[in-house]
Amino acid sequence: MPALSPTMTTGNIASWKKKEGDAIAAGDIIAEVETDKATMEWEAQDEGVLAKIVVPAGARDVPVGTPVAIVVDEASDVAAFANYEPGSAASSSAASAAPASAAAAASSSSNFPPHTLMGLPALSPTMASGNIASWKKKAGDSVSAGDIIAEVETDKATMEWEAQDDGVIAKILVEAGVSDVPVGTPVAVVVDDESLVAAFEGYTAADAAAKEGGGAAAPAAAAPAAATAPAPSSSAAAAAAAPRRAATLASGPRVIASPYAKRLAADAGVSLVGVPGTGPAGRVVAADVAALLASGGGKAASSAAGPAAAGGEVGTEYDSYADVPHSQIRRVTASRLLQSKQQVPHYYLTVDVRLDALLETRARLNEARAALAKKGDEDGASKLSVNDFVLKAAALALKAVPGVNAAWSTDFTRVYKNVDINVAVQAPAGLMVPLLVDADRAGLGELSSRVRALAAAARDGALRPEQMAPGTFTVSNLGMFGVEQFAAIVNPPQAAILAVGGARPVLVPSTKRSGGSDDAGDAGFEAATMLSATLSCDHRVVDGAMGAQWLQAFKRFMEQPLTMLL
Repeated sequence: MPALSPTMTTGNIASWKKKEGDAIAAGDIIAEVETDKATMEWEAQDEGVLAKIVVPAGARDVPVGTPVAIVVDEASDVAAFANYEPGSAASSSAASAAPASAAAAASSSSNFPPHTLMGLPALSPTMASGNIASWKKKAGDSVSAGDIIAEVETDKATMEWEAQDDGVIAKILVEAGVSDVPVGTPVAVVVDDESLVAAFEGYTAADAAAKEGGGAAAPAAAAPAAATAPAPSSSAAAAAAAPRRAATLASGPRVIASPYAKRLAADAGVSLVGVPGTGPAGRVVAADVAALLASGGGKAASSAAGPAAAGGEVGTEYDSYADVPHSQIRRVTASRLLQSKQQVPHYYLTVDVRLDALLETRARLNEARAALAKKGDEDGASKLSVNDFVLKAAALALKAVPGVNAAWSTDFTRVYKNVDINVAVQAPAGLMVPLLVDADRAGLGELSSRVRALAAAARDGALRPEQMAPGTFTVSNLGMFGVEQFAAIVNPPQAAILAVGGARPVLVPSTKRSGGSDDAGDAGFEAATMLSATLSCDHRVVDGAMGAQWLQAFKRFMEQPLTMLL
């Protein structure tokens, strides 16, 4: 793993641009690596042939200097590394000494004609697993480079998976609807000629595992994944260290296994109960299932096992419920919000904003836009909302008090010069926060049209990666749901988030004096429209006084909306 930035100590392999057997020339892009700065291209310095990829795409926190691939001088040398295992000085001899049962598994895979396994790709830099939403191709269909093979739900959105090469789909190994498929897992088989498709009718995920592992189902096969896996969080470490407990299940004890291992077992019709796992904390991995099948062991899985066969716990206290699988977006959102609440020292500031002047200004602007729409100007077709003014006021307040437009880092606080606001949007897949770039430079009409387009794309699951990038500040508005006030959770590494409630009528002391008197006692009361806004702050970055100054600036822009035009 190269150091692609001066401060890089570890990196995430987002994707490999070369595959095993490919020739490499100086200057070729080998892979995309996510550093501590950005996702960067890794260029080859010398010529050669890629013989073995040691660390797969999707691996995270790989230390700089870790061997991630093997390059040889001649293509004829590639085959010698087919069974290479990291950490073994004599991998070829180790492979020849593998148990006969594992060799049998390899031979079963070799009975099939030449074929290629399609692994689930990393469609976003942070994607570690995905859900196959739908297949656009079926067994027997021809595929050309650029064709859409499937729709995959990543940790960001549902994205299209494009084919990189030509071929024919011979077998689909992972059906649509399967969730939490690890990046790199074989999900389909591709052959060169349509006449070979029939030979793969009985091909299973177990055959794919044997082909990928070269038949070596020894515990060492799980070592690369364990070595490159990120360090577990404190809660995950505690769970891993705790003894396995016997939960009350529909039938049988709980089985800790990877999603791919469960899939292999289901395809083979065997139970994983009692199978010793070689993964972290005794987790059953694909290599363990391949070894089980090669040895001819394994108890038949009971059809009555239900969720237990998949390793899920089922309580018996309630007999009427529905389990809703987590989307990738919801999983990532939950993880980030939990991390924020645990690690970010939150505090909250609330201010009431009077909206009367803003509502009057909004009405006049919407009348003007309606007149433009009648003349055929499409920009006036939609009305400005109060939220458009909120976004504009927040953006200008960030320019007025730039210390809030910042992010915390261990060694420094980064204060941004650009104002890019994430807008919270509720979508069927979960909470989305599409990005408004340079929100301070956009007019109210432009902000309105951009927000509407982003919200529609979020609800349709059609946001592009650049539209989901992290910004410098976040705004969450629940006023349209009748919520008067709430406190939002800071979206790290941002330093603050604004929570906006709905407009409400209240009685306030009148600003008009009766009879022209200046005596405050002559003042009555008048109706006003008020809105509560709460700023959640990271106290490491935003001190209380700075947060109050930001709210003052926000309140001033909202109550004097014409100043937004200055």
